[in-house]
Amino acid sequence: MADGRGAVDRVIDIFEVFRQGQRPLSLTELAAAARMPKSSCHAIVGTLIARGYLYSLERPRALYPTQRLLDVAHDIVAGDPFLEHVLPRLEELRDASTETVILGKRQGERVVYLQVLEGLHPIRYSASPGDLKPLHSSAIGKALLGAQKEADLRRWAADQSLPRVTPATICDPDRLVADVLQSRQAGFFQTRGENVQDVWAIAAFFTAGRETLAIGLAGPKHRMQASVLACAQQLVTTCSLVARQFRNL
Repeated sequence: MADGRGAVDRVIDIFEVFRQGQRPLSLTELAAAARMPKSSCHAIVGTLIARGYLYSLERPRALYPTQRLLDVAHDIVAGDPFLEHVLPRLEELRDASTETVILGKRQGERVVYLQVLEGLHPIRYSASPGDLKPLHSSAIGKALLGAQKEADLRRWAADQSLPRVTPATICDPDRLVADVLQSRQAGFFQTRGENVQDVWAIAAFFTAGRETLAIGLAGPKHRMQASVLACAQQLVTTCSLVARQFRNL
C-alpha cells in the first residue's frame, strides 16, 4: 500500500536508518526499518550502489554506506554562504556562555537550524542542524518574527493556529504579538519552556545582505534563569559583530 512518501523521502529514510543502526543491514532489514516495500528498497539500493553511495558485503549479505556521502556533505558545507563567517563567533559565544548555541533561519512557517554547537555541560539542550521548530514557540522563531514590521507580525499571528507544544506555549495571537514586541524593545527574545519543557532560550536576529537570520542560546531552566541577562548581553554583542562582518564583505 502506498504511504505517500516520494522517492526522495525514501532515499533519505535509508540513510537515516543506517545513521540510527550504525551497522550493516540486509535488504530485508533495511526495507523493514525504512518502512518501505522490499521491491522499492531494492530499486533504490541498486541505484545507490551504482553511484558509489552503498557497498555490499557477501558474508553475511548486507549493505552499508561508503564515505562518498560524507565527502559530498563536506564539499557542500564548505560552500555554505553563512557558516564560514559565523562559525568562529558562534564558538566564542558557546565558550563564553557554556550553553548550546544555534544559528537559525526562517523556512516558510518554521525555523530551520543551520548550525548547532552544543553546550559544555553534561546536562544541556541538544539539537541537530536541519531540525525544524515552530516560529511561535521557539526563541529563534520569535526573533525572526520580531524582525518583521509590526503590521506584518499582527497579520501573521491572526492567520495562524499557534498549536500548543508545551503547557507554557503562548497560543493566543494577541499575547504572542505583545511578547514579541516587548522582547524587541528589550533587544532579545525569550522562551521559558514554551518549546521544550524546562528549557529556557534567548535569541536575537541579524541581517546578512538580504537575509535575516537569528542566533539562539538555550539551556536548562535552572542555569538560564540565573544567567539570562549576562547571556543576552553576550548574544547581542555576537549578533552585532556578525552583522558587521557581513556588511564589510
